[in-house]
Amino acid sequence: MLFLDEAPEYSRAVLDALRQPLESGVVSIHRANAVAEFPANFQLVMAANPCPCGQYGPRDSHCSCTPMVRRRYLERLSGPLLDRIDIQLQVERVTSVQLRLAPDAMRLTTSIARGIVVGARAMCAERLAGTPWKVSSEVPGSWLRSTHHRLSPRITSAIDRALERGGITMRGYDRVLRIGWTLADIEGANSPGVDHIGRALHLRKASL
Repeated sequence: MLFLDEAPEYSRAVLDALRQPLESGVVSIHRANAVAEFPANFQLVMAANPCPCGQYGPRDSHCSCTPMVRRRYLERLSGPLLDRIDIQLQVERVTSVQLRLAPDAMRLTTSIARGIVVGARAMCAERLAGTPWKVSSEVPGSWLRSTHHRLSPRITSAIDRALERGGITMRGYDRVLRIGWTLADIEGANSPGVDHIGRALHLRKASL
């Protein structure tokens, strides 16, 4: 796992250099007389403030950044890079009221999360038995869209419309499908339903 905190503080060139290994799982270093390749299959997690001062958004905070400064700050995360990020979420600040009202029984502990992940991976491994892949992130989109594994138009209607309207790219379409299958595995479903694909699309589009 590669975690980049304050991701927009990195130069755009450095961030865009991650695009190729994210896609291929390989880092290629080109020199005058040779090309060296190294395995680089990793999960990328990035965190970013809404602006350089970090105060934009909450009603009780004072942001000192102009709209142009905020835009330039977030533009360091290029469209092609974000297109390779499966889940993009805006996280709101936690209030003291939320802390008081949230019962301990509703909080997701590490052990509970691990159990969910183990169960989902077992479901996925059973489905992918006999293929070269072990987890949904490794499955190519062409396989998910093949005749044997294609979901019905009723289930994919939301992402079909998003693709037609330019809301997502073809790469994004396949990544939403993978997230949909993962959500189905988490809930023990044999295949994704309308709700799974809808939530997967929301997880991809609920960005800053």
